[in-house]
Amino acid sequence: MARDLKYTRNIGIAAHIDAGKTTTTERILFYTGKSHKIGEVHDGAATMDWMAQEQERGITITSAATTCEWSFPTNQGKPTADSKPYHFNIIDTPGHVDFTVEVNRSLRVLDGLVFLFSAVDGVEPQSETNWRLADQYRVPRMGFVNKMDRQGSNFLGVCQQVRDMLKSNAVAITLPIGDEIDFKGVVDLVKNQAIVWHDETQGATFDIVDIPADMVDEVKQYRDILIEAVADYDDSLLDKYMEDPDSITEEEINNALRAATIDMAIIPMIAGSSFKNKGVQFMLDAVCKYLPSPLDKEGIEGIDPDDADLLEEDQTKILRRPDVKEPFAALAFKIATDPFVGRLAFFRAYSGRLDAGSYILNTRSGNKERISRIYQMHANKQNPIEYIEAGDIGAAVGFKDIKTGDTLCDEKHPIILESMKFPDPVIGIAIEPKTKADVDKMGMALAKLAEEDPTFTVRTDEASGQTIISGMGELHLDILIDRMKREFKVEVNQGEPQVEYKEAFTRSAQHREVYKKQSGGRGKFGDIVFRLEPADEVDGKVPMGLQFVNEVKGGNVPKEFIPAVEKGFRESMKTGPLAGYAVDSLKVTLLDGSYHAVDSDALSFELAAKMGYKEVAKAAGAIILEPIMKIEVITPEENMGDIVGDLNRRRGQVNDMGDRNGAKTIKANVPLSEMFGYVTTLRTLSSGRATSTMEFSHYEETPSNISEAVIKKAKGVTA
Repeated sequence: MARDLKYTRNIGIAAHIDAGKTTTTERILFYTGKSHKIGEVHDGAATMDWMAQEQERGITITSAATTCEWSFPTNQGKPTADSKPYHFNIIDTPGHVDFTVEVNRSLRVLDGLVFLFSAVDGVEPQSETNWRLADQYRVPRMGFVNKMDRQGSNFLGVCQQVRDMLKSNAVAITLPIGDEIDFKGVVDLVKNQAIVWHDETQGATFDIVDIPADMVDEVKQYRDILIEAVADYDDSLLDKYMEDPDSITEEEINNALRAATIDMAIIPMIAGSSFKNKGVQFMLDAVCKYLPSPLDKEGIEGIDPDDADLLEEDQTKILRRPDVKEPFAALAFKIATDPFVGRLAFFRAYSGRLDAGSYILNTRSGNKERISRIYQMHANKQNPIEYIEAGDIGAAVGFKDIKTGDTLCDEKHPIILESMKFPDPVIGIAIEPKTKADVDKMGMALAKLAEEDPTFTVRTDEASGQTIISGMGELHLDILIDRMKREFKVEVNQGEPQVEYKEAFTRSAQHREVYKKQSGGRGKFGDIVFRLEPADEVDGKVPMGLQFVNEVKGGNVPKEFIPAVEKGFRESMKTGPLAGYAVDSLKVTLLDGSYHAVDSDALSFELAAKMGYKEVAKAAGAIILEPIMKIEVITPEENMGDIVGDLNRRRGQVNDMGDRNGAKTIKANVPLSEMFGYVTTLRTLSSGRATSTMEFSHYEETPSNISEAVIKKAKGVTA
């Protein structure tokens, strides 16, 4: 029987490290009856952290998907006569910056997001990164301020931080009753009533009590703020608000709050403590009330595969509505390898219906794929289902070639949905198998891991012949090497971490390159005149890749050889002229040239382009770029001077110093090459009291002495 999509919620749980995402998901599974025992992260027993590495380290590495049912509205957690069963697809995402890719691809397919904040730490660096990603994908969200039972918790302070630091209209819809160790319940500002949970039933039951006498004034103040925010959004309530704010009914507040949340005009904020089992059911009710169902969006827009090469404004847009009767369209957002069922492709179905055993079209490869089985996921367990319909999330098995970001659709109605953009890796290490027998196994293991993770790349260093694996940080590569050992039984030796530098050109230069080769019989001849310069900005940003302009007049270079010249430059960009690092963006204008009627062919012109690229490097001001990391250090005041001095020694640039909960925060930009082993130094400087988080910011030109060292090292010259 087809489910009513109105009662479906595809939600994610996102936050900074250690805000309590997995703990919250475990509570959701317990209250919805999906699991009968609460698994704790610190015991290594959490259902959603199923990988051995996750259980050992107590962190989430891979986003885990699960489904559950929740009846709403309820009375004391029990369904009432007018309750409806809501179907939740929940994705628990990692908080660590090295695994941002998991958050990125999850947000692409979700309709709503529960954003967790720690009541003690408030808005942290990874909260900001994930918030910006959610803004980019326009995902409506609500805030859940967790850890209200901890010392130093401050619910209203966190709401203010969300307003100030994330520039969002955070509005409290609950207020905590008691704080820190005395936290026992919340006041529901919409219903204007207090809820106190019972500890003996693990928070499954609660009492509705009178608002504590000492909170009456505060509740009135914040309820007025809530009603004002809602009336501000909904014009029809504004008149009522002006006449008599108390005349606005609970239903009107809920309807306006839902519309404002979906429009991202208001972020409802809820207080709770997942570990102490308080506030999670209230949050589930709020998800049903305020976050969107697949029907709240008109549909998803895609383009016709025939228009893929056209400019954006010329492409034909196709809309697929979230309806079973529409042709099938889905987006594969994750590939995973399971030891029992093989490769799984996680996908979100946007329209239509897919039966197990049927064929679909992959618009990237243009090939048909047979989906032999479809599963609904619960962490790493699979429940087989016969079919999947619009608005649902599932996993497919039996395909040959599906990659992250591929569109899967009905063969007769092809469509390309917008894919995902992933950041480039910033750190690499050289690896080699410990034994000769492991050489082939290592190749297979790396191929499978690279297929699963778009931010993990494998390449062979041409100069040394070593295999270099690159990722988003030291922890990322550490986990991948650990997975190779456990899942693929491949032992490897690893080298020192290396920074992924890039190269760029800084000025315009014109050059003529003639490629001539005479051997017995037909020779080779290609002659080009070109101008090479930094790429032009488009909408204030420099686009990636090659901008190629052909200005040859009068057929001096025949039309059929022009693509070969372009190919020559595009291929050359993979290896920069100074040290062999990639060049991200470049503009080449082909001005003139000549050809030989017999000796010229496409390969001659391609080689002429490659040689010209190397020759022009000096004149075009080739430079080395290095990755700059954004770091935030939280430290006691007395260690501040030492830490700032150390960051300056590392070529760091301190941007901001501030206060957070009695400690000092330092924000700085520091080159990645100076940051290896920083955590150990930081512990030494602060006697283990300071913590830091680091994430990639941008690429910047390296100082000349460091550029020279990088070039020498790349060319194998020992200083």
